[in-house]
Amino acid sequence: MTEREPKGRKQTELRPISIQTDVSRYAEGSVLIKSGNTHVLCTASVEETVPSWLTGKGRGWVTAEYSMLPRSTHTRTKRERDKASGRTQEIQRLIGRALRSVVNLEKLGERSILIDCDVLQADGGTRTASITGGCVALVMALKKLERDGKVSLREVWLDSVSAISVGISRSNELLVDLDYVEDSSSCVDMNFVITGKGLFVEIQGTAEGTPFSKDQMDAMTTAAESAARQIHSIQLAAIASLKP
Repeated sequence: MTEREPKGRKQTELRPISIQTDVSRYAEGSVLIKSGNTHVLCTASVEETVPSWLTGKGRGWVTAEYSMLPRSTHTRTKRERDKASGRTQEIQRLIGRALRSVVNLEKLGERSILIDCDVLQADGGTRTASITGGCVALVMALKKLERDGKVSLREVWLDSVSAISVGISRSNELLVDLDYVEDSSSCVDMNFVITGKGLFVEIQGTAEGTPFSKDQMDAMTTAAESAARQIHSIQLAAIASLKP
């Protein structure tokens, strides 16, 4: 197999990850997450309403929208003006499920937090970066609500959550944090969503070519758990740097 990007990256090594906070002047929470050459802007907006089906039930809601900018990829893609594609809807739902798993919706009260994930530049792992960055933006919004005396962060925020891709190459190598070239040519492609406590929220896996064994599944799970612990530390460092 050819050498991974960045040059010399090991099979189970993450791409360089950075999380820059307070990148939007108006959003209650905002993050620019960079995972190698994948860059995603995640903003969190608080609305003092909930979907109609939740009205009067004393619970809040966390949801997400996802979009790729037209030139986030090698060639221009059209904006989804009228209706989100099936892929976009699937990713939005995944991000929403992941973030709701670490929020006590009863303690949030009858309000909504909307996470917008806009891919500025794509090189594989856009959905996993959106979850990882979206979590930090979500915490920023919750901290803003706490400063306003509306929630207790300790009660409403249950844990961090992050996501990572793991795959098996055509040469049967296990790879963590796949870039676009690796993802598009892999035999197995999996996404793991894992909380800071090491609990699984979701596992999405597909054999693109040869079916994989339980031993390979166990190896991919172990690699994902290790990667998630590293990402968790990066998230907590970003959160710790926030203004009181």
